[in-house]
Amino acid sequence: MTHAADVADAEAARPADRAWQTPILQTKVLVPMAITLGSLLAGAIYTWFAGEDVNWDWLNYHEYNVWAVITGRYGIDALPAGFQTYFNPTVYFPVYYLRHLLPAPYGLMIIGAVHGLNLLLIYFLVRVLLREAATASAIAAAILIAATGPMTLSEVGTSFSDILTALPVVGGCILILSADGSRPGRYVLAGLLIGAAVGLKLTNVAFALGAAAAVLVVTRPLLATFCLGVGGAIGAVATGGAWGLMLWREMGNPIFPLFNAVFQSPELVPMNIMDWQFMPRGLLDALAYPFYWLVGDNRSSEYPFRDARFAVATVLLALGIGRSLITNTVIFTRRDVQFLAFFVVSYATWLALFAIHRYAIVLELLCAPLIVLLIHRSIAAMSGTASPRAASMPTNSAMLVLAVAIALWTQPADWFRRPWSNPYNPTISKSLEQPAFYFLVDKPLAYVAPLLPPQSRFFQIADIALPIMPDGQFDRRIRTALKDPLPGGAWALHTRGKPIREPLLVRYGLRVDASRPCVEIEGAWLGTAIDACPLAARE
Repeated sequence: MTHAADVADAEAARPADRAWQTPILQTKVLVPMAITLGSLLAGAIYTWFAGEDVNWDWLNYHEYNVWAVITGRYGIDALPAGFQTYFNPTVYFPVYYLRHLLPAPYGLMIIGAVHGLNLLLIYFLVRVLLREAATASAIAAAILIAATGPMTLSEVGTSFSDILTALPVVGGCILILSADGSRPGRYVLAGLLIGAAVGLKLTNVAFALGAAAAVLVVTRPLLATFCLGVGGAIGAVATGGAWGLMLWREMGNPIFPLFNAVFQSPELVPMNIMDWQFMPRGLLDALAYPFYWLVGDNRSSEYPFRDARFAVATVLLALGIGRSLITNTVIFTRRDVQFLAFFVVSYATWLALFAIHRYAIVLELLCAPLIVLLIHRSIAAMSGTASPRAASMPTNSAMLVLAVAIALWTQPADWFRRPWSNPYNPTISKSLEQPAFYFLVDKPLAYVAPLLPPQSRFFQIADIALPIMPDGQFDRRIRTALKDPLPGGAWALHTRGKPIREPLLVRYGLRVDASRPCVEIEGAWLGTAIDACPLAARE
C-alpha cells in the first residue's frame, strides 16, 4: 500500500544524501516482503504461546451471533447474548470458520498472523511520514513500540474485532497522508476502508472523525472531504448496510439496540445504552488518563494493564508545540499536522464517547510512528536543520532507547485464554441430549448454545441493559414456545457459584425442580462450570 502511497518518492531521493542509510532500506521490494513475513510470523507465534482465546465477548456473542446467522436462529431464540445479540456479526465470520474448520491451534494462529499485519502498516506509515529520513532505527523503533501495545498484544489471535478493523483504519490513514491534497482517488479509497471499519464496528466512528479532521488540513480540503465522505458512505453501507436494513425492518432501529431513545424500537425501553464506567470525571481527569496508564491505573479497562506510550507521546507533543511557539519556528510539515489532527481528534472523540481501552487499539498502534516522528522533528529543530543527516546518531539512539523502555514497561491486559494442551471441547451430559428450552439467567452463556441439540431454543431473561419487554415479540416468542413443549423439557442455565435468579422464571410460570439434580457443563474458563437446572411448572 505504501509504495502506492509514495514510498517510491523516498527511493528517488538523491543517492549522495542517502549514503548514510542502511543499504537494505534502499530496496523497494525486499524490506516490505521481509517485514510482511515477519509480521505474519510474529502474530502466529504469539498466538501459539498465548493460548486459546476464550474472552468474555466470545462467550457471550462473538460465537453465538455467527452461529445464529448460519443456522437461522434469529427467528427462534430470544436474545441469548442479551443486547449484544443484535450487534453486526459480519466481522466475526472469519474467526468462526477458522476456529471450527481447522484443528487447534491452526485456525487462531492464522487470525493471529492477520492481526500481525498491523506492524507492516506501521512500517508503511513511518515511510510516508519521514520519507527519506526513515532510517532502519526509526522503522525498528516504531515496529517495536507498535508490537508491544498492551491491548494490541491482548487481542492478537482472539475474536475481538478492534485489532482486525485496525487494519483498514490505519490503511486509510496512510492513504490520506500520502494523497498530498491532489489525488482524490486516494481519499475515496481511504473513505472506503475507514467506512468499512465503521460498518463492521460502530465504535470506529471516532477514527472517521479523525480522518475528516486530517483532510481539512490539505491544500484542497473541500474536494478531499467530499471524496472521503463518498468513500466512507459506500464502505459503511457495504459492510453494515444489510444488517442495518434488517434491524430497521425487524426492530424499527437500524443500529438496535443503540440510541433507542432516538429510534424508539418497541422492543426496548426508549433509552440510549451507554457504558459510563470508564469515562473521565472532568477535564483534568481526562488529561491525566495517559499518566494513569503509565503507572498501571486501568480505569479505562476491565482488567489491569500498564502502558507508557501515550504518556511519552503526550510529553513529546507538548514539548514540540511549546518549542515551536516559544521560538516562533515551524517544526511540523503539513503532512505532520494532518497526522496530528487524525490522532488528536480521534483520541478526543474516543475519550468523550467511550474511554474503553480496547476501542483505542488504532491509537495505540499510531503512538509508535507518532513518537518516532516527534523525536525526529524535535532533534532536527534543535540542530537547526531538517536534513536526514542532522544529528542522525542522537536521533536513532533516542528512538531505539525509548522504544526498548516502552516495550519493557508494557504489561498486556488478559482477556482469558486456555493452554493449547487443554482446548475447550466439553462433553455434554446424556441428560441434555434431547431438544429442550434453555432459560439463560446469567451472562455470558450463549456460547454453549451450539453445543446443545440444534432443535433446542434459548431465551435470555436476565439482561439488565435489555430486559424483555412485556408483550413484545421476544416475550410472545417465549410464551408461544412453552405451549408446545420439547422432549427435553426446560432448563435454567447459570454460572456455578452465582445464585439462580428464580424470580425471573415466575413470569413464565416456571420454577427450579428441586427434586431433580442440576447437570454440569464445563465452562470455557479453566476451573468454571455452568449448571443446567431442570425446571417445572409452578403450581
